[in-house]
Amino acid sequence: MNAHSLPAQADDFPAWYAEVVRRADLAEHSPVRGAMIIRPYGYALWEAIQRRLDDRIKATGHENVYFPLFVPEALFEREQELLEGFAPEVAVVTHAGGKELAERLVVRPTSESMIWATYARWVRSYRDLPLLYNQWANVVRWELRPRLFLRTSEFLWQEGHTAHETPEEARQEVLRVADEVYAQTFERDLAMPVLRGRKSPSERFPGADETFTLEALMGDGKALQTATSHDLGQNFARAYGVRFAGRDGELHHAYATSWGTSTRVVGGLIMCHGDDRGLRLPPVVAPVQAAIVPIPGGDGAAVGEAAAGLAEQLTGAGIRVRLDAREDVRPGAKFHEWEMKGVPVRLELGGRDLATGTVSLVRRDGGERTAVPLAAAARAVTDALDRIQRALHERAIEFREQHTLRDPSSYDALRTFLAAAGGFAETPWCGSEQCEQRVKADTRATIRCLLDAPAGGSCTVCGGPGTERAVWAQSY
Repeated sequence: MNAHSLPAQADDFPAWYAEVVRRADLAEHSPVRGAMIIRPYGYALWEAIQRRLDDRIKATGHENVYFPLFVPEALFEREQELLEGFAPEVAVVTHAGGKELAERLVVRPTSESMIWATYARWVRSYRDLPLLYNQWANVVRWELRPRLFLRTSEFLWQEGHTAHETPEEARQEVLRVADEVYAQTFERDLAMPVLRGRKSPSERFPGADETFTLEALMGDGKALQTATSHDLGQNFARAYGVRFAGRDGELHHAYATSWGTSTRVVGGLIMCHGDDRGLRLPPVVAPVQAAIVPIPGGDGAAVGEAAAGLAEQLTGAGIRVRLDAREDVRPGAKFHEWEMKGVPVRLELGGRDLATGTVSLVRRDGGERTAVPLAAAARAVTDALDRIQRALHERAIEFREQHTLRDPSSYDALRTFLAAAGGFAETPWCGSEQCEQRVKADTRATIRCLLDAPAGGSCTVCGGPGTERAVWAQSY
């Protein structure tokens, strides 16, 4: 391996991932164990994802709000399942202002407790419902085995929290967000195919009646939970006293949902689309969609002038462009840098190109090089970006299909596949937690989701009657 090459994905995927995050200037570790510093390029990528999500959240009728970072411990403890589920990860403030606090404060691992205590003041009648709110925030979950973007003690996310008059409205909300906000963002914008389904009871969010999840397959055969949407029933409304006068004149508890995704999807983009040369970013969310690299030699002034004109042409067409006119960096080093950062299109412009009135267009996804007319470069780049977006999605679907084992012939076959992190395994399951725990003990794999489909046979683990169609995988 030379100084510029990355560890091969096939040889050491974790080392490859860590080097891509570092060399692409996405993030780095901070002095606080488990907390990361997101560098400008990494934050620009998160902002692009955030904008697409935020637009869809607002398009579905939600408004953004903000709630405090600190939660009184007694308030947090009022929902017992939430307390027990997050207890190992909770950070608590015991001193402030040089004194011990009379009441300890929980640094939010999630905001249900603060929000539902507030909703108790906001909701009086069915006319106050629904409450459709979302917040962009940071949360803290003390992480024992941190990895940049994937698992950090502090991370950025959005969390939706809604209150409804009926259970049917709450369930419709949960499914609508999963489909119209998350699935569309991941599939259309991130070119990341996702499986949608329900979590098994042991994998549900603490305090939820049902958790719906979107699972993506990474390049090493492991799954990533990209987002979850929870039907919380009346559990939080009862814990925090959120009641309303109904249409029948009686008092009723509201029905709740919560849903969220986080900066871990940046890690998912890296692992879903990256190759042995670094990132491959979907054009829709790429901070830089086209990098222009002038090639020195001959009439450098004419090349520089033409490159600036090209940048203006692309910008005018709505393309996010970077003119790399650094004189102290050789063109080859620039090529390597933009490849590492996953810029979808690179445009190389030198004296020979000017003489023919063309510019060299290089696609990052497959490396294809094409000479296109300089005057029509914006149209050519726009077309290439559309093709790259589709190609990355199609490639990811093909990879998932090639790494999905359906209805293995025996438990031994299932165990061998999952222990090697071969990808998704789709099987009938009897619904027994004992079988679920057996697979986890033998392979470190869990049920990633339950599909809305007939079981299709006997449980692959125990041979008993199948009641659910389960998708298993090792995961991040």
